[in-house]
Amino acid sequence: MLQKSKKEEMIRELEGAIKGSESLVFVNFHGMKVSDETALRRDLRDQNVGYKVSRKTLLARALLGKAEGEVPKLEGEVAIAYSKPARNATHNVAGGDPFASAREIYNFQKTHKGILNIIGGIFGRKFVDGAYMMELATIPGKDVLLSKLAFLFKSPIQRLALVFSEVAKSKA
Repeated sequence: MLQKSKKEEMIRELEGAIKGSESLVFVNFHGMKVSDETALRRDLRDQNVGYKVSRKTLLARALLGKAEGEVPKLEGEVAIAYSKPARNATHNVAGGDPFASAREIYNFQKTHKGILNIIGGIFGRKFVDGAYMMELATIPGKDVLLSKLAFLFKSPIQRLALVFSEVAKSKA
């Protein structure tokens, strides 16, 4: 049994993580091996995503008044993954990417079948269900979207240059 002061400290830590995050994912990790959890934490840390395991009762207290709507049903062993604000201007890792926490949990879930389940989250200061968080997780990262946009701009310019080249060859 935890002492009241320890519980209050844990609630404050959870509240800080919730308040400072751009999005938050509730994760059910039933049956996860220590080696898998270590790999998950390392992957999340590399992408500037925090991860905390918590008792459901303490998490429920920390969530009070933090978002609109109804808290999704938190079943099994529950952890939260949350996008941290950018570390500093020179890092281009997940800071400012509100989908990072959902995307990284989703990516880990794909490679480690049956270990993790996304059961909901907070996005836009609203509680959302697991299906909505899964949709957000499949949105590509900022770098991928920018490269796709650059490719779209580059393709018509290349075609135009090719047309001019062919016209110049035919006139010569």
